[in-house]
Amino acid sequence: MLHGPKPTQRRAAKLRREMTLPEGLLWRELRKRPAGLRFRRQHPAGRYVLDFFCPAARLAVEIDGEAHDRGNNPRRDAARDDWLKAQGICVLRIPAREVLNDLDAVMRYITDTASRRYPSTACGGPPPPPGEE
Repeated sequence: MLHGPKPTQRRAAKLRREMTLPEGLLWRELRKRPAGLRFRRQHPAGRYVLDFFCPAARLAVEIDGEAHDRGNNPRRDAARDDWLKAQGICVLRIPAREVLNDLDAVMRYITDTASRRYPSTACGGPPPPPGEE
């Protein structure tokens, strides 16, 4: 399982209390365990906080608002994705507007991807250690 240092854990707890509308809508569906998959919200991973994480599929789901396209954010997102890939985590980046416009399609995309990955390592990296599925 991925963990983070105490400051990251505190930031994750704060982010769980302050989820954006798209994150809240998606969490309402993910917490129902679609296709039998369990997701965590605002999960600490190293120095990062993942919007949603499916441990069994080693899949992170990031909901990206418009700010992710500005300034040095694309570069920071790429560095973060590279670090996660090195940890064996596949990252799905979903625009917030897609969650708002077609939540059903977003849910199908997430569950299809997670179902294909479980227990595969299609995005590269080592398989999860025993007991962390």
